[in-house]
Amino acid sequence: MECTNFKQNLQKCNCSYPGCPRKGKCCECLSYHRSRGELPACYFTEAQERTWNRSIEYFMKSR
Repeated sequence: MECTNFKQNLQKCNCSYPGCPRKGKCCECLSYHRSRGELPACYFTEAQERTWNRSIEYFMKSR
């Protein structure tokens, strides 16, 4: 899938997972994480994101 906003998305993407094939490809990232019952990195603060815990439960506890 070609992402027309890839360069813009990449500048804002806070995913710190090394070699993530979905970095900057928001539609692929959302689809991937939703299929796993998770949220993407952009829902979390920088410190929370670095835990790589993408669970909805973790997100709700951090609010």
